[in-house]
Amino acid sequence: MPIRLIINGGVGMRKLKMMFIAAALVLLSGCSLLTEVNDSVDYANTAIDHIGNLNAFAEEAPQMIQEAMTNPAVKEELEARLVTLKQDIEQFISLDEIPAVAESIHQELVAKNEELLGQINSVLENGNLALDKLESSRLVTTINEVTQLLNRIENLAP
Repeated sequence: MPIRLIINGGVGMRKLKMMFIAAALVLLSGCSLLTEVNDSVDYANTAIDHIGNLNAFAEEAPQMIQEAMTNPAVKEELEARLVTLKQDIEQFISLDEIPAVAESIHQELVAKNEELLGQINSVLENGNLALDKLESSRLVTTINEVTQLLNRIENLAP
């Protein structure tokens, strides 16, 4: 009889260890899922803020362009806004920790942001704003195209 208890006790310990390992795996996968959700929310917030900045510029740009034609101070302000916008775009493009659920939308955003960067570079000749080029550029149109991706990004955050 004592031998039988030791054998049964040994099997019981194996089962207990397996249950403990299974419980640990469930907890770890839960932590991983929570991390993925948090990363997705963080990315969505970053992208939404970025698009908000682009959109604010797009709303103000047409009026500023018109005023900049006759007002050097507005032209300087517009130039400074474009330089800041360029830096924001470069920073967004350089994001490197993209959650798996956001990879495809991020690739689309990067492509549009690279297009915006090219457009900004073309209107900032040697650091100076070329108003005629800005006026005829597709900058505002491209920003509006980026804004259309906003609904998909908002769906990343639960």
